[in-house]
Amino acid sequence: MNWQTGPIRDASQAGDYGRVIALAREEQRMTQSQLGQACGLSQSAVSRLEKRGAGAYSTDILAAASAHLGFPPALVGLADGRGRHRGPVNGSDSSDVDRRTFLSGAAAVAAAPVLDALPDPSTGQAAALRLSTTAYRRLDGTTPSRDLSHTVESHLRLIQSITRNATDDAERRRLAAVGSEAASLVGWLAWDRGDDGSARSWYGSAIKAAGSAGDPLLAAYQLGTLAQFEADNGNATEALNLTRRARRSLGAQRPAVADAWLSSVEALAHAAGGDRRSADRALTASRAAAETLPAEVPPWPWVFRFDPVKVAACRVTCGARLGLPEWVLGDGTEALATGHAKQRALLVLDIAAGHLAGGRIEAAFALVGRALETGLQYRSGRIVERVRAVRRSLTSSAPPRVVRDLDERLHGVYL
Repeated sequence: MNWQTGPIRDASQAGDYGRVIALAREEQRMTQSQLGQACGLSQSAVSRLEKRGAGAYSTDILAAASAHLGFPPALVGLADGRGRHRGPVNGSDSSDVDRRTFLSGAAAVAAAPVLDALPDPSTGQAAALRLSTTAYRRLDGTTPSRDLSHTVESHLRLIQSITRNATDDAERRRLAAVGSEAASLVGWLAWDRGDDGSARSWYGSAIKAAGSAGDPLLAAYQLGTLAQFEADNGNATEALNLTRRARRSLGAQRPAVADAWLSSVEALAHAAGGDRRSADRALTASRAAAETLPAEVPPWPWVFRFDPVKVAACRVTCGARLGLPEWVLGDGTEALATGHAKQRALLVLDIAAGHLAGGRIEAAFALVGRALETGLQYRSGRIVERVRAVRRSLTSSAPPRVVRDLDERLHGVYL
């Protein structure tokens, strides 16, 4: 969406930040209740917020809405991350400008002392802590994991401390759910750094915390996340066992997004085990389920939508694992490399593996070089190790120049 034109710009210039939030929420097809749950507000509080007009607003709530809805904080007067701004929103349509502005707002949300600032005490501390976790998850797309890890681990320790001291059982369960999400994020950051042992441990903690929360959907999500990790590491049997546990934890209360996503994880597990037929069946099931998903914000703990494009990207990854160029290469394959830079780099490496399986060495290693640039930029051990794995798969005694150039770049890389 172009945030710099149309009704949302006019509302921003008029200082009607409630209308800015309403328009952004409607663009995301999110209900007032869903936004309220994310920001620690009741539905009626969101309704009042959106109708407030040109008046005084809580900067914490404006920052929270900006981070969750993904619009530039400048639109609600937070161009500097916290300060109020009543004049026109300056800038251009540049996505880089918008991204920098959004990141400053998201960082403000993550760093702000929001525990006492959210105005609806009935939601408790869990909602405020979840808001910060969501902000960190969004920052992951543009920030090296090594820069985020210590901060997120401190955030998790804060959640654990508050949980231990909670006296209300219901609030303790809510805090355990937020702790599960934060532990999963710490696991993801460890995975990106290439620290698989720590990642597995943190994912296990996330599963235990989900059990303490008594939330079967969250438990299924964390089990599926660990299954995805195990599949990526070639542990097919363990990954399949985890996806079966995830389905059992849901029972009959299984939303469509869970079915679609878990089927894609099963496909990755089958591909890790070299089972092409089962991987194809799981991908077909995932695609069929994804095509029926409503175009709205998925239920928590999903932060990002799951759709047929992600199923197509999963097929590329499966094809790379199975050595099937026909699954990997095709018209528009590179257009599937959506999401943040690190995710794109991993998919580009899968596409490179497809080229390599088809004997196109020059094309493959041109892509590998692009992915390595991203891995070095974000200091991602996972990407760099995947680059090395693709390089090891070429055993030629006389590699072409593009491969020798890659070898020179990899020499001395320690992450």
